[in-house]
Amino acid sequence: MIVSIILSCNSCHAQSSQSPPQNDFLQCLSLHLPNNTGISSVVYTPNNASYLSILLSSVRSLRFRSASTPRPQVIVTPFEESQIQTTILCARENGMQIRIRSGGHDYEGLSYTSQVPFVVLDLFNFSEVAIDVDQKTAWVGAGAIIGQLYYRISQTSKTLAFPAGACPTVGVGGLFSGGGYGPMLRKFGLAADNIIDARIIDVNGRILDRKSMGEDLFWAIRGGGGSSFGVITAWKLKLVTVPETLTIFSVGRTLEQNATQLVHKWQYIAPNLDEDILLSISIGPVNSSGTAGGGKTIQANFNSVYLGGVDKLLPLLEQSFPELGVRREDCTEVSWMQSALFFGGYSIQVSPEVVTSRNPEIRSTLPITRYYFKAKLDYVQEPISIKGFEGMWKLLLEREANMGELLVVPYGGKMKEISESALPFPHRAGNLYKIQQLAYWEESGAVASERSISWSRKLHDYMTPYVSKSPRASYMNYRDLDLGVNNYNGGDGETTTSYAQASVWGLKYFKNNFKRLVQIKTKVDPTNFFRNEQSIPSIYSKSSSSKKN
Repeated sequence: MIVSIILSCNSCHAQSSQSPPQNDFLQCLSLHLPNNTGISSVVYTPNNASYLSILLSSVRSLRFRSASTPRPQVIVTPFEESQIQTTILCARENGMQIRIRSGGHDYEGLSYTSQVPFVVLDLFNFSEVAIDVDQKTAWVGAGAIIGQLYYRISQTSKTLAFPAGACPTVGVGGLFSGGGYGPMLRKFGLAADNIIDARIIDVNGRILDRKSMGEDLFWAIRGGGGSSFGVITAWKLKLVTVPETLTIFSVGRTLEQNATQLVHKWQYIAPNLDEDILLSISIGPVNSSGTAGGGKTIQANFNSVYLGGVDKLLPLLEQSFPELGVRREDCTEVSWMQSALFFGGYSIQVSPEVVTSRNPEIRSTLPITRYYFKAKLDYVQEPISIKGFEGMWKLLLEREANMGELLVVPYGGKMKEISESALPFPHRAGNLYKIQQLAYWEESGAVASERSISWSRKLHDYMTPYVSKSPRASYMNYRDLDLGVNNYNGGDGETTTSYAQASVWGLKYFKNNFKRLVQIKTKVDPTNFFRNEQSIPSIYSKSSSSKKN
């Protein structure tokens, strides 16, 4: 079978002038993979009928689904760690970059696109979840999506949970290695704060766990981005205990219903609430018959989960935020799994099994899963004035209804108790909340894309006086190439690793932790093999090509 694949690729090369490294890479796989591997089930080239469906199956951003997006010369979908070891070896020998994909939610598509010849290492077969109820731990494969993790936990226990993200199809490999926040961050911190072991394959093909990799590398991959350091295949999680009953609500308020004043006051309240409560806001333009001429208005949706029953929640809200006017009928008591459905954009009435599918038949209502989008993020450390918010509303009203959004998540609680150097993720005490700015659009093509991306940049510029400074911080899992990229050389396309250039974006994501990340990267991957436009650089190497001449 491998001979037919090589011949097929040679034919493909003759017809479409594909680069020689692709064929050399495939030949290397044929020499090093065991004969019983069944290579036809793990290696896909553009000449393979399944190539495009495999590639697009986990391309979550519509911006990168077009034919003009650079595509990999080869996709490898390993079942075993030994196949990953071989892929690393052959890519190093033949000057091919590796892009590692878990769930495919990278905001800038860096897990499946590149401007140089590259291989996608897609980990979707590494999706096993093994739970130890007695020890309150779980091992989860890096290719699993968080919906699969949540569902397996919920089927095992009514009171165990894990504090990770909201969107069910996000892969745990990327989410956890960048930090991973979710609705329980004020109680339990980030996903990365609750990881106690991992398995990673390094540039030399060694399979390492926490003990053998050492505490420096274990620190780096929990918030510093695993794809800069190797291929993470599994995480060991410390599960958390939650009540059998949680309470959720979502109440919307428009400008005509005092939304501006409520959002303004929320800043002083939400970060200081009991850590069992998350009260976040989604804000955007909506059509309104209540405005003059039946035009648009701004609506702020206050979305909450409380780790307890409604009888305890309502007095807390009445004491801390009576102006919001939350009533008993606004609230619903749910299980933890139902709260995950709620934040994942599903009705709590649907079967929770829906979140186990990478491409569910019942689609989430989260706009980011339905539209083209561009996102930016800021941290707010001082309350924003009413005038400041009114300027945001003016810009949001430039968008069509539901095509612009601010997602505002409060910090405080556990997040302010953890040192900013405990993990590479530094955004802890001193931050009131983070505010994600999103532009959505439905029309394909460069014109529509540029129009919306330009608007997102204009909003981001407007936010400058109101957000963190020196650096203006951001979050790696909301990757934004506008913040800066690693340099490229000219014709050969190899990255030029510059500490100074990488610091432009690196300090925004990691602040003072960036220097330590570079030191660890230099130790574990000195030739900078694992790299992309925003990977941690090695200070020893200008390029990472190790192709043998």
